[in-house]
Amino acid sequence: MISSPVNVALTLAFCVTGLYCLFHLVSTRRVETAVGSKALSDEHVVDINHVIMSAAMILMTWVMIDDVLLWAQVILFAVLALSLVPNLQRAGVARARIDVLGHLLLDAAMIWMLAAMPLLMAGMDHSDGSGHGDHGGHGGHGGHDMDMSTAVTPAWADVVNVGFVVICGVAALWWLLQVVKVSRHRWHSACHALMAVAMGVMLVAMNA
Repeated sequence: MISSPVNVALTLAFCVTGLYCLFHLVSTRRVETAVGSKALSDEHVVDINHVIMSAAMILMTWVMIDDVLLWAQVILFAVLALSLVPNLQRAGVARARIDVLGHLLLDAAMIWMLAAMPLLMAGMDHSDGSGHGDHGGHGGHGGHDMDMSTAVTPAWADVVNVGFVVICGVAALWWLLQVVKVSRHRWHSACHALMAVAMGVMLVAMNA
């Protein structure tokens, strides 16, 4: 769906974020289970969020998602965003609250990306480089591809998309600042910064 080499770079980035968060989730849960803790911590909720988001982003990079799966993912990420709200309420210091707010905004960007995909990708050339539509890679929806290639993205959608790109950029800068300033959780902050950058690039690539 996204042209090469951007699709490869995005896939690598989301593999890194997904695998790191999965490793952190499994390793910390193993320790906490050993001491008798069964409840998911706020960090675990964030890790689960990023693992699922990374997998969904990899899928979107390569495949045109059909309407049923697309809206199922919109609902899923809305639920994941709501699961972060208690984290925001429990966060004590301002830095922790900004962290949670950053994750909430990335969920919002993900929901926007999914819901607005047909608008953002209107007018894109979905050919395989030989002048023929890549029907097999898009579930055989040849007519849908031709409709999208002759459509134009509305100006309001471009503006909203730019807003979410800016949000991703600000979130990335925030977490990069945490890598420099805060001694704890530096790898986690770097992972979140990479996720924000990759999502911003994905939004730009979809709207190119």
